[in-house]
Order: sequence, then C-alpha cells, then structure tokens
Amino acid sequence: MCGIVGYIGPKSPLEILLEGLKKLEYRGYDSAGIAIISGNTLFTERSAGKITNLEEKLAVKKISGEYGIGHTRWATHGRPTEENAHPHTDCKKEIVVVHNGILENYTELKLQLEKRGHLFKTETDTEVMAHLLEEENDDLLQAMRNVCKKLKGIYAFAAASLRDTGKIVVARMGPPIVIGLGENENFVASDIPAILHHTRNIIYLEDGEAAEVSDKKVFVTDFEGNIKTKFPQRITWNPIQAEKAGFKHFMEKEIFEQPRALRDTLLGRLSLEKGSIYLEELKELEGKLKDCDSVHFVACGTSLHASLCGKYIVEEVAKVPCYADYASEFRYRDPLVSEKDLTVFVSQSGETADTLAALREAKEKKARTLAICNVVGSMLTREADGTIFTHAGPEIGVASTKAFTTQLVAIILLALKLSEIKKSSTREKREEYIESLMQIPKLAEETLKLEKEIEKIAKSYSRFNNFLYLGRGIHYPIALEGALKLKEISYIHAEAYPAGEMKHGPIALIDENLPIVALAMKDRVYDKVVSNLEEVKARDGKVISLTQKSEEKLQKVSDVVIEIPETAPIFQGILSVIPLQLLAYHIAILRGCDVDQPRNLAKSVTVE
Repeated sequence: MCGIVGYIGPKSPLEILLEGLKKLEYRGYDSAGIAIISGNTLFTERSAGKITNLEEKLAVKKISGEYGIGHTRWATHGRPTEENAHPHTDCKKEIVVVHNGILENYTELKLQLEKRGHLFKTETDTEVMAHLLEEENDDLLQAMRNVCKKLKGIYAFAAASLRDTGKIVVARMGPPIVIGLGENENFVASDIPAILHHTRNIIYLEDGEAAEVSDKKVFVTDFEGNIKTKFPQRITWNPIQAEKAGFKHFMEKEIFEQPRALRDTLLGRLSLEKGSIYLEELKELEGKLKDCDSVHFVACGTSLHASLCGKYIVEEVAKVPCYADYASEFRYRDPLVSEKDLTVFVSQSGETADTLAALREAKEKKARTLAICNVVGSMLTREADGTIFTHAGPEIGVASTKAFTTQLVAIILLALKLSEIKKSSTREKREEYIESLMQIPKLAEETLKLEKEIEKIAKSYSRFNNFLYLGRGIHYPIALEGALKLKEISYIHAEAYPAGEMKHGPIALIDENLPIVALAMKDRVYDKVVSNLEEVKARDGKVISLTQKSEEKLQKVSDVVIEIPETAPIFQGILSVIPLQLLAYHIAILRGCDVDQPRNLAKSVTVE
C-alpha cells in the first residue's frame, strides 16, 4: 500500500525518484507525485492515475535539484484525485511531506489547526502533518519527533523543508521505512526494490524511530531523542531478480520461478541420511518446543490459506493439535494462547499490519512466537522469537504465487522439525517425508509444462462470470487459494467450498453457467469427491477436474481433466495449486485485466 522514495546526493533526484516509484508500482496505487528541492526552491508535481501520467506532466518542465521525495498513493482518506495525491505542503509551501498509513486522530488535529488559521487544500489525513511541522520551531528531525508524539495511528513519513535544507527526515510507526546507504549519497524507501539498483546496504527503521538522512550521513534516534546505533544489512538478491526476465508479466515470471524458489527454501535444511531437519533460525526456540501443547497459525489472505494447509500438515506429521486464524480476528477476540503454545505468523512481506498486531497480542499472553516470512529484516522477523525464511526472492506481482508455495514448504519443515523434537514420528517416517520433499522442485517443473493445455482451457472458460472451487481435506484451502487468485486478477466472482458441504447450500447455484473447478486428488476421499461431482453433472454443471492420474469414473463426470504429477498426499497441494495459478493468470489475460496490479489491491497491506 502506497510507496515512498527519497534521494539525496550528486545525481539527478528526479530520475531516481521516478525510477524508484516505478519499482513500487506492484504495491498498488491510484496517484503519484514528487517534490524536488533546489537551494531555496521547492518544486512539486502530482497526478492522478499511473506514473506515466506524472511523467507526461514533468516532460514539459525543466526540473533539477539536490534532493527530493516521491510517493505513490493508495486512497484511504479522500478520493484518488490529483489534489489528494502526495506530496503535501504547509501553508507557506516550505515543508513537504509524504506518508504511508492512517492517522486516526487527524480530524481532531485538523480542527485545532484550522482554528489557529491553517488552510487545508485536500481531503487527506496526511496534510495535517505538514501543518503540524509548520508550527514547530526546531530543526526538522526534532520537529518530526515532536509531531509524531501527537499522532495516533500508523505511519511512515518522509519530509523535507526549506527552513532546514540538505536533509530528508523519516519516521516510522507501523508501515516500513528503509534507508539505503551509498557513496556520498543516500536513499529512503518504503520497500527495498525501489532502491536496490543503487545499493544493497540497508538500514531498517523500527517503530518509534526517526532518522535524518543527508548525502554524507544517517542519524537515527527514537522519538525521545535517544541515539540509536544501526548496522546495515546486506541484501543478497540482486536487481535482475526483480525484473521480468523476458516474461510478459511479473506474475507469470513468479509462477515459473517456483521450482527455483522451492529449492532455495529447502537448501541446506534436509538430511535424508539422518532423517533430520536443520532450521538454524529456530535454535533459541527449539528447546521450548518439546512441551508445545498446540500450534496456532495466524495470517491474512494467501498466507492464511497456507496456514489452513498448515493445520492439516502439522496435525498429520507432528501429531500436535493445530488451529488457523485470520490475523484481523485473532487480535480482537482475546485468543486463548499461553506459554505452552506456539503461535506462527505467516506473511510474505513481514509488514502486514493485522499480522503484526496479532503477533504483539500473542507476545502479551506469553505465547512463543514464530514468523514464516520472505523478507529478511522485516518487522515481523525482528519481533518474533524465531523465523523460518522462505527464500522465495522478491515477489512483485500483487497476487501471490511463489510466496504461497514456499510458505507451504516452510510449514512442512516446521512440522517435520516438531515431529523430530517431540519424537511424534519415527526416523523412517521422516526419511520417507524428506525423500518426497526433495522431489518437489522437479515435480513443480513438470507441472509447469501444463501451461499450454491450461491456456486452451482458459480460452473456453474466460467468458463465465462465476466459478465454484471444490476440494476436501488439505485441498479445501488449495481450492480457497485458487478461487482467490481468480477473483484477484480477473475480477470474476469465485467461491470455494469443501466438496462434502456442497449439498448444504451451494448446490442451489449449479447450472450450465457455473463452471466447477474440482481438486479430485487420489487420496482417502477421492471417491467422495467423484460422488460430489456426479451431483454437479446431474445439474448440468461444467466440471474442470484436477487429479494425479485420470480414470474413467472421473472422466465421466468431468468436461476437462488436468493431470499433475503425484507426490505424498500431505505435500500434493504444492503441486495442485500451480495449475490454478496458471488458470487464473490466463483467464485474466484473456479478459484484458492488469494481472500485476489488479484494481483496489496492494501488495503489502500496512494499514488495518
């Protein structure tokens, strides 16, 4: 949600800001703007819509300067118009601010400022910040600290001022802010891809911290003014990994990166010879897991679907009671967790607001906390007691693909480690699981060879406006994920249901205009799923079935059968979700949708 970029140094700030904002387009936005400072002159330009609209306006103007800040906005307060786009300025146009997040007490602050003579030009909560900074008489860093103490809500700010030049000041309380270190130049951003072409040395701000960034130094304090010593982290993935590499869309690229991502997630973590799992990140937690009474997964969106799969995986592999919760519900329902429970927070970005709040709720109740995350240094990984990193690499497409499958692998590794620690499975059984797991990347490559077949199926079904996905057991959450992918990027209404529950309501929807996507896996409920599909065909439903090996009785109740490679039943979801990703992708392309940046969505949901 929203994007922030800042640059100070000898190069053209305009080019770097525009380049950085384009790298953040995947986060979702509806307007964009930049501010450049040259000596004692402040220049701003804003535009509704895509960054190309902003570039067109800038193309007819000659702009240069020493430093600047830029922003892509995802509307929360006020319509997505040019007037509401960031950056925002104070009454005298001496201070400029960009902001990610939500200021909960902005109405109260705005009324107070208006009484003191301030004039507001926008409908946004952010403009309050510019006027509050205007009233401060201290240097910009101290002014930022003073104002942040008056705010309620979550925020990441970047600001510059003609009254205190030669610096950009940033602050964080919730949404991420990173600082990139260069040679006689420095960068600020809300996410690493924006500045990765220029530096891999990154400082992460914590909640309650502010920083002054000039071309020569970075100075970090908390909101009370206490100096904070920060050590940069080296980002290991390179800028090329964040490019499309010949694919038409990031989503397509990331679907096809899954074999590599799965290998990276498994790398160095399996020993078939010893029947052991190596998770160095869990060393501090490991001793506390022997008496673990239960596991609670907490997540949002796609990560919740991985967590729902995790419930089946952990209970079958580790024999530990397991639950899965929406993070947005967990944080408000006074959950019954204690120091004997392991709470696992799953997030691609590690910055999801609801998931972070849920983590803090669990910590207050003394529960052990574990993050499963893709982003090293993210807030979730810094606050959890331990982390299993997924090593998926940068995921740019808003609709998550490789993050989901690598999360499933990380959950499997956790389940196997728990079974090893608690001695709830034999070494022979773990070896059997490990051997199957080691084959998964190769089987994912084989599954991707189905793309041409799935593209043909998409052509036959892209005209339909409603889909129903069915699955049983661990494949019910996979059905949920397939339906989510379709609705996210094609805007088709799609619903998922446990196949056995279909006759308790959804069967009323079935006719010749409702395609059914059925996960008919060869497991202990296969015959039950085929029976459910007979009920569908009796009502003229169109059936797309997914299975490991087609046979006559499934063919009789299916219009189309997609065959995927076979693996251990508990791991099958890693493979069965890939055709569902491809189906959603190709249907969306045929309908002319923007698959990388679907409307109304953001990659990292950093507000409640």
